[in-house]
Amino acid sequence: MIFREMELWFDPVPRSGPEAMAVDEWLLERAESPVLRIYRWDGAWGSLGYFGKLSEATGGLPGVDFVRRWTGGGIVDHRADWTYSLIVPRDREIARMKGGESYRAIHHILLEVLVAEGGSPDFSAGRRKTGDMCFENPVEHDLMDAGGAKLAGAAQRRGKLGLLHQGSVATGGDSRLRGELFAERLAESWWEADLSVDESRVAALVGAKYGCKDWLARR
Repeated sequence: MIFREMELWFDPVPRSGPEAMAVDEWLLERAESPVLRIYRWDGAWGSLGYFGKLSEATGGLPGVDFVRRWTGGGIVDHRADWTYSLIVPRDREIARMKGGESYRAIHHILLEVLVAEGGSPDFSAGRRKTGDMCFENPVEHDLMDAGGAKLAGAAQRRGKLGLLHQGSVATGGDSRLRGELFAERLAESWWEADLSVDESRVAALVGAKYGCKDWLARR
């Protein structure tokens, strides 16, 4: 386990890409304890990392709307995935770990969850990157299925507020059960939270960043 205590939040509102990213940033701004957020998308969305190229995203997934994440990583198709975020205040040990260490620690627990569901995942040894499509380019500490296809990946951002870990599992599964299995392995004590989103702050982040053409097309 990584945490002594943690909130589990099943965000009840399917959100657009910009709104989904803004909610994660709002959670990081307010976090006093770790939060595992499970959420859904409103429409056909993909996301690309902070350093990703929009032209490669639109070329790889035509007909999909895109949002640029605050975290790094590659291009992710969210139309059928299971999406989660882990928000960690800066005073927690994992927020001070090196990126590879925290990535592996979280994915080690996610691997246990997927095994409990009946899967046979394993860690990727890492391969040379051939493009920005996330699930076509497994990196070290990603999770692979029994057939050798990438099953789960993530991206992180560290800052003065703490750690934001944004993850995706290619197969949907039972969202509630998976979230609960994940929570009970992440924390000694956890509870399901009923959070009231600060919609004005989320709207401000959408307007100033995630919903802006300049943000999306910065690379």
